[in-house]
Amino acid sequence: MNHIKAVLNIPNKSPVESLAQQWAKKYLQGLHLDIDKEDTSDQLNLASIVSNTGRAKTAAELMSSLRTVSAKAWHKTEALLAREVKRHRLDPRVINPWEIAGDSFRIYEKTLAVYTQQAPPRKLSMVLRMAPDGNPLYQKALEIYTEQVAPSYLVTVIGQDIGLIRKKYTSADPRVIGFVSMQFHYTSQMLLEKVSYLERSLVGAYFKVIDDHLYMPLQRAYDAAAKHDYESPALKAVQLMLPVSTEISKKICQRVIELYPSYRCYSGFLRESEVKISSIRDVEMFQVYLWVCALEGSITAIQQELFPLCVMLYPTLKVQWELVRQMLHLLGQEIQHRLPAEPASTLMPYFQVLWEMFSPQVFGALGFDDNSTSAFDDEDGQFSHSLFG
Repeated sequence: MNHIKAVLNIPNKSPVESLAQQWAKKYLQGLHLDIDKEDTSDQLNLASIVSNTGRAKTAAELMSSLRTVSAKAWHKTEALLAREVKRHRLDPRVINPWEIAGDSFRIYEKTLAVYTQQAPPRKLSMVLRMAPDGNPLYQKALEIYTEQVAPSYLVTVIGQDIGLIRKKYTSADPRVIGFVSMQFHYTSQMLLEKVSYLERSLVGAYFKVIDDHLYMPLQRAYDAAAKHDYESPALKAVQLMLPVSTEISKKICQRVIELYPSYRCYSGFLRESEVKISSIRDVEMFQVYLWVCALEGSITAIQQELFPLCVMLYPTLKVQWELVRQMLHLLGQEIQHRLPAEPASTLMPYFQVLWEMFSPQVFGALGFDDNSTSAFDDEDGQFSHSLFG
């Protein structure tokens, strides 16, 4: 704890937590094991699965599949994004599948090593007894229990490694991180298909750490925060926003689902579980980029990384610009609602940059406007919403 505070220039006596600690803490708050969905035998197996032996068995099974899965994940990534290499005039030499696969292998190897090294869990009997009764203490008991299960420690182990991976690939061309992120994303998905539901609940939380740090420039935010004084308005704004960023993202995504009930992207309808998870992560990603800009005092992160990535990935994933615009509109409202005037004033200039860059005038003028509105058609074939004129 002390070395993290030192990195962020926060005195040891201060009650203020570091950004990295705050981000890790969200895993304890957000992780929920849906025990009710499994039958009694699976509930009884949970203790075995989270034991040292059970964790080692799960990790060994995943490691034995990693090389094959990595190759399949790259094939899927390449099939999805091959057209974008030509369309965006990307130099193919900066996309090295062997190097990306090697980096991927090392991160998953480290992650699974952490998974096997977690301390033995507390007894599950109290948690399991309360689960069927809907006892209000059930969630609290799970939080206490998952202190042994949640991957908060993993952030400190691989966060810097992934930050270096992001830096390596974005320095060649910021858009390459899109290929790297998709490679890791598909690798996680395919690995989780190899194990049982309860194992997915546990290991999936560890893989989410990887996903978050690849999609979001979190290490860059930590590094930028280290250069700020304790009383910095920008640092204060980030510290206020970080603990509620997931809550904000979920609220925004739910509102967008209500506005566009018939919207279908590449992976399915917005209301579907996997799409919802990805959507929430994307809204968090936009927030983290805003934090980086405010902490660095520059629009570089948005201008050179976020915007080009969105232009490359969103059309392929069938995410139309009106949807992005609506998300930004709701995000702007949340920032102004959640923050006092001074901290909000450090974020809003960069939010305004986002608002202007993702405007209909920009995409329409360059021929990137939403030419087809089929994704917004309702069952009667009518356009569901018209939000911007």
